[in-house]
Amino acid sequence: MITAGQIRAGRALLRWSARELAERAQISLPTVQRMEKAEGVPGGSTRTLAAVQAALEGAGIDFLPENGGGPGVRLRKR
Repeated sequence: MITAGQIRAGRALLRWSARELAERAQISLPTVQRMEKAEGVPGGSTRTLAAVQAALEGAGIDFLPENGGGPGVRLRKR
């Protein structure tokens, strides 16, 4: 599962507002804001978290697993 920090970082790499992520993931803005404020993996629906992950991945974000230094993200080369 992706973390709140990865969501924030992925959105920052894309230069998306929270509203834009909400629209692309087809969820509400307050849900995005709540997810981004969480510590670690956001609580709530796994379907909602999957929608956020799919929206970010579809825009070019790769999620990097924990490797001793913490989970991360990177922007795919275009």
